[in-house]
Amino acid sequence: MVPPVHRWIRISLFNLLIVASLGLVLRYKILFPLPFVDQKHLLHGHSHFAFAGWISQAIMTLVVTYLSRQAGGVMFRRYRWLLYANLATAYAMLIAFPIEGYGLYSIIFSTASIFVSYVFAVYVWRDLNKLKEKTPTHLWFKAAVFFNAFSSIGAFALAFMMVNRVVFQNAYLAAEYFYLHFQYNGWFFFGCMGLLNEVLRRVDTDPRLLTQMFWLFGAAAIPAYFLSALWMDLPVWVYILVVVSAIAQVLGWGKMLVQIRRKWPVLKDTLPLTAKWIMGFSAVALSIKLLLQLGSTIPSLSDLAFGFRPIIIGYLHLVLLGMITLFLLSYFFAGEYIKANRKTSFAVFLFAGGVIINEILLMIQGVSAMSYVAVPYINELLFATAFILFSGALLLVSTSSKYFQT
Repeated sequence: MVPPVHRWIRISLFNLLIVASLGLVLRYKILFPLPFVDQKHLLHGHSHFAFAGWISQAIMTLVVTYLSRQAGGVMFRRYRWLLYANLATAYAMLIAFPIEGYGLYSIIFSTASIFVSYVFAVYVWRDLNKLKEKTPTHLWFKAAVFFNAFSSIGAFALAFMMVNRVVFQNAYLAAEYFYLHFQYNGWFFFGCMGLLNEVLRRVDTDPRLLTQMFWLFGAAAIPAYFLSALWMDLPVWVYILVVVSAIAQVLGWGKMLVQIRRKWPVLKDTLPLTAKWIMGFSAVALSIKLLLQLGSTIPSLSDLAFGFRPIIIGYLHLVLLGMITLFLLSYFFAGEYIKANRKTSFAVFLFAGGVIINEILLMIQGVSAMSYVAVPYINELLFATAFILFSGALLLVSTSSKYFQT
């Protein structure tokens, strides 16, 4: 019988394949006619399903796995209905958004997804409090589920504006970035850091240092929202707070890297080679992301970044693919939820290669856009890269499925 965690990870991987498939279609439509597909509507479906069906489903599964290890196997029975509810709303949005965009049914299903996140947050918070052993990992997970719920303020504001057709550009952007920030810099990031924190805790990292690292990121999380809103006319004190929050996150990650370096002699023997490489790629992406954030506090650089769509798309892909997705895949290998062998390793390295190529191309496109220079065949190259990502995801799903039985 397949253990619950393996079954849910298999589902999450299949959802990643769907995300890659939609990305391939979106890139195809830029080059070739596809009249029955509305590009904007499909993009909404792609992004909502990536958030709910792939990343959220995977993190929810791994958080429940942690609780199950600490409190016993009953946890998957307790959370099963929530995992199914999140999955159902994700697939409902996958269908509704490409058909109608922001319409009645898509808003109903996205609202239902938000309420699932509320209940999940309450369950996790209570179950973490019930555990006898309190660790810094709990702080990361509590912050993660809080920010997941908190991000819904932006989602509700967007839905209100879309339904009532009252859209002011600044208000729309502020709500959109609020939702995105507290999803990828809150729920996704803190969830993944909780998992990484648990890996470090197992090799006897000083709990006080782990707690210090949490508070550096935790205290910076809310003011860091304004890193995405530097185009607004912010008071000087808010700008100073933003700069301090960007520095705090760089310092927090620096402390984390120091601990990883110190514990490396033990860590390298506990992680499969594939996990180490993919986690390394994710760490590089996070380092680049934090440095870009710090650089964006310079007003002239911020104006450039927010003035060109390819830069924004490249940054979002850096976070969601390079940082979060690669970390989750590496964690699957680290926990041996996917067995590392020649086939599965080739599949995940192919996918990681696609992520790296995609990011390089998007950054080239962004820099050239700032110079108003067109890059020859850039869309064809991005389409080819989307095919690499799809192929990697397909191979990973097909080659890993037989190894979930252990």
